[in-house]
Amino acid sequence: MAEIVRVADERGEAFYRQHARTALKTAWAFTVVWHEQIVDVLAIEGERTVGTARLRIAASLGHVERIVVDPEFRRRGTGRAMLLELDDIANYYNCHKMTIGVLAGGEAERFFEACGYHREALLPQHDFKLDVAMLRKFLL
Repeated sequence: MAEIVRVADERGEAFYRQHARTALKTAWAFTVVWHEQIVDVLAIEGERTVGTARLRIAASLGHVERIVVDPEFRRRGTGRAMLLELDDIANYYNCHKMTIGVLAGGEAERFFEACGYHREALLPQHDFKLDVAMLRKFLL
């Protein structure tokens, strides 16, 4: 049996790159072309950055990895405007759905629901032993 070791170098990533196409074909039962990328956007007012959002695109899905607005600039449409920009980017790359995971029942869930997202699943005790709502918004 193989020895299992922890590593802090690139060997795991190198092995994955070498074998990913075959592994994905086995997992999904068809040849998967996986083009993953990350796109960051900033909200700028004058000379000041007041917000940032990150979109990860893979397998025709857009996933909002983060969205942060300076507390002084909240409730002015900045977060919504960044999400709309992420939608445009995801549409450009032919994504059919956007997702994000947030604290269930919290302010972030209410914000995303107001922006057109809907709860797709509830993950009990997922992050920090708290329930996480997986939200989605269909595009196109």
